[in-house]
Amino acid sequence: MTLLAGAVAVITLYLLLQMFRAANPAVLARAVRFGGGVLALAVAAFTGLRGELAVAIPLGIFGAGLLGWTPLANTGFGNIGGLFGGGGAAPSSGQTSRVRSQFLDMRLDHDSGQLGGQIVAGPHAGRDLGEFDLASLLAMVPTFDAESVALLESYLDRRFPAWRQNAQGDAAGGQRRTTASGKMTAEEAYQILGLPPGAGRDDITRAHKSLMKKLHPDQGGSNYLAARVNEAKDTLLRTHNG
Repeated sequence: MTLLAGAVAVITLYLLLQMFRAANPAVLARAVRFGGGVLALAVAAFTGLRGELAVAIPLGIFGAGLLGWTPLANTGFGNIGGLFGGGGAAPSSGQTSRVRSQFLDMRLDHDSGQLGGQIVAGPHAGRDLGEFDLASLLAMVPTFDAESVALLESYLDRRFPAWRQNAQGDAAGGQRRTTASGKMTAEEAYQILGLPPGAGRDDITRAHKSLMKKLHPDQGGSNYLAARVNEAKDTLLRTHNG
């Protein structure tokens, strides 16, 4: 029985580690903050009922900070959630970035870091990329221009992390990434950074920094998308300087 229990424990630990590796980092961070906040508040309530207020009060403030409750922000406790990636600047709830090419309209959700897209030209126009499996998406590569291929590769890197190794001959690899055709307009730059027209320099810098973290290779990032975000920032900052 001891050997069986040990084997079950090892298998369970292995499966948990695999789930941890496959989890979206942004979602995982939120889950850790939420779980830690709830646990801290529960322990604070338990110790408070026992009369140990010296322990319960700081623990309760810590748990509230992890959950994003910052009624004590002016006292300096509001940034406790920042220990786990929370706190700091106000969250960009519902904010998205958009990058459009001839065939694709891609969207990056700032909250979750999820990358999605829709086909805007060709026989599949109007359909979402999530409707297609890997083989179907790779079959579209020969019909796309280079910029659309680069966007599609970015999407595949996030949805199918091992697609390059599994795709026969790396079908999309033959298409060279290129920079966007034409000069980026201010309107396009605002869409890429997920900002309203007329946003200030501080907002531009903050949005650029936040997006570059989400486009880090460890989170399934893309050199092409990172280059577009950098170009958007430079375009808007030049406009402000002008």
